Amino acid sequence: MLTRGGEPYEAARRLAAGTAPDQALDVTDPDSWIDLDIGVRALAWQRPELFHSNASPSGRRTIWARLASTITVTRSQRPGDAELALALCHPDGHVREAALDHAEKRPTLLPLVVIRCADWAGPVRERARALLAGTPPHRLAAQSALVLRIGRRSRGGFAQDLLTGALRTGPAAQTEALLDSGDRATARLAHRVAVERRLLPASRLARTAARHRDVVVQDLCAEAAVAALREGGDDEFTEVVVPLLGSRYSRVRSAGVTALRRTGRHADAEPYLTDRSAVVRACARWVLRQGGTDPAPLYRALCADPADRPAAAVGLGECGVREDADLVRTLLAHPDPRVRACAVAGLRALDAVRLDDVRPLLDDPSAAVVRQATVALLPWADSVPRERLRALLTEDRPRHQRVAATRLLRAAGAHAQPGHAPPHRSTEAASAGRSV
Repeated sequence: MLTRGGEPYEAARRLAAGTAPDQALDVTDPDSWIDLDIGVRALAWQRPELFHSNASPSGRRTIWARLASTITVTRSQRPGDAELALALCHPDGHVREAALDHAEKRPTLLPLVVIRCADWAGPVRERARALLAGTPPHRLAAQSALVLRIGRRSRGGFAQDLLTGALRTGPAAQTEALLDSGDRATARLAHRVAVERRLLPASRLARTAARHRDVVVQDLCAEAAVAALREGGDDEFTEVVVPLLGSRYSRVRSAGVTALRRTGRHADAEPYLTDRSAVVRACARWVLRQGGTDPAPLYRALCADPADRPAAAVGLGECGVREDADLVRTLLAHPDPRVRACAVAGLRALDAVRLDDVRPLLDDPSAAVVRQATVALLPWADSVPRERLRALLTEDRPRHQRVAATRLLRAAGAHAQPGHAPPHRSTEAASAGRSV
């Protein structure tokens, strides 16, 4: 907190100079308030000389002395917002507690009241909680991002529970206003409450699941949308299932594929047998089986000409039998690199990798093929000739081949020659079950 170029200190200095809080810090950013709270106390202990006030009668009287006098002794005097903000962050718990008596009608300083609800001093904490409990729900909702951050602290549950209760019982518009929040925790809470209260139609839930970038929101909305489906409704299918199936996110597409069973459209799962995601492929196989169709023969037929649907090879590996290995193995020489990569993954899924079949693919021009071949050969790294691997480390080789050789040499207990290792390790697929 205190290493961000002195920003918390700067906000404290501005407040000490009488600058209004909305000018001293970014009042819309919850982290600014948290930084201020930490920075004020740290600065008060570490560098109190920065708060000397030459305008005071003594010329050396610090702002902390003035605050203690103004807030705790002269309680009838109304402090300004800047002075009160500093008092709410004061190192002395008595000053923080007394400052809360002046904060009730200061909505600008509500964020500091939220922070004080998790104060380590019991009297301060209880006074702040009593104050927050009387806050209008719409003002509390406006501080949701800060409330949820403070909620992660050991004593921070009060404000979070208060906010959640306000959203569950308050006007629907109050919850809906937070659905598009840029704060991840706020968006999650708002969608969770909206689903619990059934505030959103299934079509909107489906669109949100299909487009939202947060995985928790995706799951919440996709599950709720599918749960609302009824069998045989064409309009519902178009408005709910189609957006799910068209999502770029595999977890959402898998929900859409699963929904095909609920709507009685088992056969519509067939195109998703060759989805790039293993999860979606598994859901498609389940739906087809529920409708009485064995997916294995479909995969075998697709492997006869897999150029348009290259994942057929890995799909057959995921649900086929060992006898299917010969069919998948023929695809190792397919001209399309996507098919070759999926064929390697399919052999791994069938536990039918043969060293002599896969080893030549380390020279493949496709990085995807080499990645799959590398993972397939790792259990037999000791059997791959070291000279062959070191030949792949020369500078004229593509980077993906050098990475593969380095991984296999390491797995074999050897070390790549100095100066030949690639500058960075690439991300590898760990199993055939991942997207290919």
